[in-house]
Amino acid sequence: MTYCVGLLLDEGMVLLSDTRTNAGLDNIATYRKMFVFEEPGERVITILTAGSLSVTQTALARLREAIEQPEANEETSIMRAPTMLKVAEIIGNTLASVRQDIEHKMNAAKVSVSASMIVAGQRKGGTMRLFLVYPEGNFIEATEDTPFLQIGEHKYGKPILDRVVRVATTLEDAQKAVLLSMDSTLRSNLSVGMPLDLAVIARDECRVTMRRRIEKDDPQFAQMSQDWSEALCQGFSKITL
Repeated sequence: MTYCVGLLLDEGMVLLSDTRTNAGLDNIATYRKMFVFEEPGERVITILTAGSLSVTQTALARLREAIEQPEANEETSIMRAPTMLKVAEIIGNTLASVRQDIEHKMNAAKVSVSASMIVAGQRKGGTMRLFLVYPEGNFIEATEDTPFLQIGEHKYGKPILDRVVRVATTLEDAQKAVLLSMDSTLRSNLSVGMPLDLAVIARDECRVTMRRRIEKDDPQFAQMSQDWSEALCQGFSKITL
């Protein structure tokens, strides 16, 4: 399992993912779940992945292969697609195709091949858009009413996002919100783990403007986690029946 979250705000987008993959309690590994495709100043696309590692890795390999093909065009390559909507469509079709291929092979073993993705990005002259792509290839889009999307083990980190995240939230506060959302998830579910990948895409920059790998011993994240725990305890003590 994993946890990934993306925010779509007036100032830009904030994306965060963990890196834990497990196939049982005694088979835990670290794999990157955040992938960036960009032509700085022209186009940026960030993909977050959750679910079957074989499905997501194969889907990403096919997307990269389509980009590199000499005959790549607007219908096949996410780096040539005319809109972010088309990007989401290409990714959705690729994910669904891979899932069907692998599912056919894995049915006998009764192994789950479900996978989902968050797709975020902007092309020059276009608007920022954020999509959640389902295993079947269909997708939904973040809106002003719901400016964040989550995949994976999302229930523990959702309450703080519901309470504090609005489209007017600053990029600085948004980073704090997603990190505290992740901290809550890390504390409640062992299938989500460090290190973390954090990325910020400022509006109209069409590139990743900040990218950070947060390791287990990161002092800033540890202090934030401690401060949040203390704030929750103080708030709890002030509540009366």
